[in-house]
Amino acid sequence: MTFILADKRKRYRLAMLEDTTLREVFHLRVSLMGAIGVIALSFVLLIVLLSLLIMYTPVRNILPGYSASLRQQLVQETARVDSLQADLTLQRQYLDVIKHLTAGDIETDSVRSLDSVQRVERAQILEQLHNDATAAFQEQYELKERDRLLLFDNISTRAVPQLYRPVRGAVVQSPDPEEHRYALSVRTAGNEPVLSVMRGNIVLVERAEDNTFTLVLQHAPLVSVYRHVTKPAKTPGAAVEAGEAIGTTDGKKDLEIEIWNGGVFVNPGEVIVW
Repeated sequence: MTFILADKRKRYRLAMLEDTTLREVFHLRVSLMGAIGVIALSFVLLIVLLSLLIMYTPVRNILPGYSASLRQQLVQETARVDSLQADLTLQRQYLDVIKHLTAGDIETDSVRSLDSVQRVERAQILEQLHNDATAAFQEQYELKERDRLLLFDNISTRAVPQLYRPVRGAVVQSPDPEEHRYALSVRTAGNEPVLSVMRGNIVLVERAEDNTFTLVLQHAPLVSVYRHVTKPAKTPGAAVEAGEAIGTTDGKKDLEIEIWNGGVFVNPGEVIVW
């Protein structure tokens, strides 16, 4: 049994008595500030003990935050053990194969070889098939490329007027029909206007994969193509004059220009005054 008694000097006496004999077993005399200090110290010690208990004992696994991390760690360790078991199984199988090979328990694969007559007949059959396939391919290729040979027709046989310069810049690559490259590349400055080579109509404005545009103009005898145009200024169906702006370039990609006359390639470097 515990009692707290106060005297005239406002000092508190904490006494512990036995329940049966009421004999004093223990007493402690403290002031008001001392009592507050003892209680505060008790709370601090209790908090420190609880913190140490949570940090260094498995009791922390009861808290909500620690259980998730423990579960994740268990999953990772389980996956690692499974991977190690699979590697160990493969290693054991490999060692067993090596052991049987060194002991001579596994026989090598045997392939029945063909005799000389069968080899000759097989070689003749393969050669005949190869010749037939080559002849069929050559015939099909000649039929397919017969019409494309017109692309390399002499340009002097067709009357092509002198065209307006489509953009100001330096020619960095000329067309080469033999390499299937029909565009003339011009390096320009930023925000450079792209002009129509002659009077005509816009027939196509198409966005490319690199976020640039391809413009196709239909003129009286010609078709002009402009690639890597940054901002088109015309829409399909619009009529344009020679030297009229149809878009701009940002200078990051070279402007590519193609000229076609009735389906026949025309070198832009020979018909445009740069």
